[in-house]
Amino acid sequence: MVFNTNTNPLTNKGIELGKKIFYDGRLSSDGVVSCGFCHIQENAFIHHGHTFSHGVGEGIGTRNTPAIQNMAFQSQFMWDGASAHLDLMAILPITNPIEMNGDFNAITQMMRNDAVYKKLFSQAFSNKAINSENLLKALGQFMASMVSSNSRFDKYKRSEVGGTLTQEEQEGYALFNQKCSSCQATDLFTDNSFRNNGLPVNPSINDIGRFRVTELAEDLHKFKVPSLRNVEKTSPYMHDGRFFTLEAVLDHYSSGMINSPTLDASLNSNGNIGIPLTSSEKTKIIAFLKTLTDNQYLTDKRFSEF
Repeated sequence: MVFNTNTNPLTNKGIELGKKIFYDGRLSSDGVVSCGFCHIQENAFIHHGHTFSHGVGEGIGTRNTPAIQNMAFQSQFMWDGASAHLDLMAILPITNPIEMNGDFNAITQMMRNDAVYKKLFSQAFSNKAINSENLLKALGQFMASMVSSNSRFDKYKRSEVGGTLTQEEQEGYALFNQKCSSCQATDLFTDNSFRNNGLPVNPSINDIGRFRVTELAEDLHKFKVPSLRNVEKTSPYMHDGRFFTLEAVLDHYSSGMINSPTLDASLNSNGNIGIPLTSSEKTKIIAFLKTLTDNQYLTDKRFSEF
């Protein structure tokens, strides 16, 4: 676990408070847009069906909402890694004028006038303070508790009941290991790196990716490698939500990439761009990817609003 439980220990009351904050639309300037507005549980906490996130006043951003899962095991957040601390990450969407357009002074004042919040803060923190630090720590605890690890594939790996894979799925797993696992590595199915995967640049947005944070030429058009856990449920795909199906994603990797100075080396084999995939191989890989769906996580009442 990367999340620092020494500085912010996970407690039942802290997580309970964080959950209430996560689903409270009063954090935004319009009183409607909560964290949960764009992070929907049944879709692994992404904004399903929306290419770009929608915020206050029908404002539309320029990136697709990333999933929230297994955050305690990650060290950098957002598509460009703009935040390197889970307890601080929520500052960005809360204060972004297009997303929630919130004001921490107004938010904490609202909470001080709310009997439920006063009770929860006093139970969650020894200093009982209703301030932005404790607010963010509670959100951090809630997100750190959101662990997805009970897909059919997980049960297969642990030799548990319900962990049977079909022949097609097993062949897809073998193909995945052969062709895809260099980036989608570890049990998290991401190596948490930033890579340029050959997407043609959208001229209307010209998102420069990781370069926006580091201003290093080698980071131009690189984006965080997302986890493939629950990928069946997290459409649309890529940082700009340009693909609505897994078939379209694999078509991109097999024949849709463009070369550029920062294209990931693993996708350029002696001038041959992309990952060679037959139609049959794509079908098998997708069959495997669907075994990563964790229905327990997608329905777990510990993370749901009601």
